[in-house]
Formats: sequence, C-alpha cells, structure tokens
Amino acid sequence: MIVGRVVGSVVSTVKHPAYASTKLLLVRPVSLDGAEEGPEMVCVDTVGAGAGELVLVCKEGAAARQVLRKKHAPVRSLVIGIVDHVEAADGRRMIDGKK
Repeated sequence: MIVGRVVGSVVSTVKHPAYASTKLLLVRPVSLDGAEEGPEMVCVDTVGAGAGELVLVCKEGAAARQVLRKKHAPVRSLVIGIVDHVEAADGRRMIDGKK
C-alpha cells in the first residue's frame, strides 16, 4: 500500500464491464514528508475520495479484485481509505491529510 494525493479524475464513457458504476481517480504518490513523488496512477475509488485528499492506495491486483468481489477484473489499484494524517512512532505528524 502507498499514501497518495488525489490530483484529478478520469472520465470514460466506454470501458471494461468490470469498471461499470465505478469512479476513477488520478492519484500521485507522496513521500513521508508529504512531497509528491512518482508518476500518477489511475485508481478505482471505493471510499468517495475527492480532489486534494490524501488517500491510502492498495496497488496489488489480487487484493483489489477481492475488495471489488470481481474475480477476473483487470484492476490493479484501489483507493481504500481517506487519510487524516500519518504519525511517527514518537507522535510527530509526518503528513497532514489537509493540503
């Protein structure tokens, strides 16, 4: 799993049937200091996240298919949580969910 920030949405009128009735988000990974890093990824939203929110992303296809209950779906990444903040063991906040 990774932490990322929602940077947009993906609109598609024609798509694989496994994606019917799903919202697709464009998410950019963030480092533990909150800096955006790496390329964006398209994720199926399972929690109702929106632009600018910090999210938890599952990037493992088998787990994604289990969450969606679609055994053969061509799905790799899911938004599975909205993150309020990430906290270190010593209690200091490393990333705040609000941008």
